[in-house]
Amino acid sequence: MTTTPHDASKPPIVDLATWEAEREKLLLREKAHTHEGDAIAAARRRLPMVELDGTVEVTGADGPVPFLDLFQGRDELVVYQHMWHDGSPHQGQCEGCTTTAWHMKDAVYLNARGVSYAVVTTGAWDEVAPYVEFMGYTEPWYSVRGVAAPIGGQMGHIVSFLRDGDRVFLTYSTTGRGNEPVNGSLALLDMTPYGRGEAWEDKPESYPPEERPACWYWRSDADGVATWGPTSRPVPQWTRPGATPVETLGRHGDCH
Repeated sequence: MTTTPHDASKPPIVDLATWEAEREKLLLREKAHTHEGDAIAAARRRLPMVELDGTVEVTGADGPVPFLDLFQGRDELVVYQHMWHDGSPHQGQCEGCTTTAWHMKDAVYLNARGVSYAVVTTGAWDEVAPYVEFMGYTEPWYSVRGVAAPIGGQMGHIVSFLRDGDRVFLTYSTTGRGNEPVNGSLALLDMTPYGRGEAWEDKPESYPPEERPACWYWRSDADGVATWGPTSRPVPQWTRPGATPVETLGRHGDCH
């Protein structure tokens, strides 16, 4: 049997016992990271709250409804604020928001814990509704066009709310990499040898050299080739019935 020589610039090859010892050292750091995350979550639960007007109307599949209805009778609500590009075709909508919404297609575990989930966006409902149908989303979406922050306003955030009777409170909000806990694919990639394949990552010098920006694979062409060119779509869209090669991106933008 021919064995390919080991590239000495890659991590060393060791026996299982040696690997387990090194793994245990890393585990100590991982546990410390987890415990710090627990402490941050505890502090998050103690943040002060801001009272909002729960009667503010948003528009969904059943027409205008008060924001209070998004709780669906539960006491807690998590909202993802999905960016929207007016007048753009499906393939021109935000690829970053697509990854978040796609990874949270089913909220049954949140519901079982007494937490409701909804997506809001600044898009006009007559544009949003066909997009939601095309993507196959089953969780409720609402248009917050014209509604002030924090219910409306700037998008791209995950926001938590608390209901006390008919009173509504803002409790937490995050954006950017703070949204990553929703995207389980990123956590799994972080466990792989080559990681996310993004230029900013620290990795052994011999691993594939990466000059790719963050989120480089979030759009692809019909053949699955990662590209942000004019024939691309946000990756999950290719799984949708009727998705075809496109001739125009509809918009050009950066990863959110």
